[in-house]
Amino acid sequence: MKRLLIGTGVLAAALQVGCERDVSQPNLEYAPDMYSSVPYDSYAPNPNTRDGKTLMAPAPGSIPRGFSPLHYGPGPQEATRAATDLKNPFESSEPVLARGKVAFNRYCSHCHGSGGLGDGLVAARFPRPPSLLAEHARGLADGQIFHIITQGQGLMPAHGSQVSPEDRWKIVHYLRSLQSPARTARKDTP
Repeated sequence: MKRLLIGTGVLAAALQVGCERDVSQPNLEYAPDMYSSVPYDSYAPNPNTRDGKTLMAPAPGSIPRGFSPLHYGPGPQEATRAATDLKNPFESSEPVLARGKVAFNRYCSHCHGSGGLGDGLVAARFPRPPSLLAEHARGLADGQIFHIITQGQGLMPAHGSQVSPEDRWKIVHYLRSLQSPARTARKDTP
């Protein structure tokens, strides 16, 4: 009972102090380092580093986490090399094809059209892109298509910075599903 009375008295005193605050006076700071940052800001000059910058450049040859470098440059010779070296790491499945369709519609259909015939909205004002259902496109290896999406080809710009590598491979699977004989028999292939 005695503890209860002491606890109640302490609580009442705390509430009283909290309610009788003078708003013209600043509050007491318990841990000012929690909101007043001691370290330097990322882009602020820093006298403690060799180059005088807080945000230091990565070490030469380092690779960002989760990034897989592609050691192929632009051009037809590199695309041919990619055709033999690169293999699609994904198996064709319903989820892969569904994601490939979403990525194709997002990044490719504005030029190549939703069916891959080269009849997208951009074709009304610019030179028409080739049909992805044509014999030449069917003969391209998966690695070569991946390279073309990544580095671009002809008038097609590079999409490597916009489309993740996983989505590029899934687009290849979706493109192969568009090129299947059962589907292409129903479409006009120029």
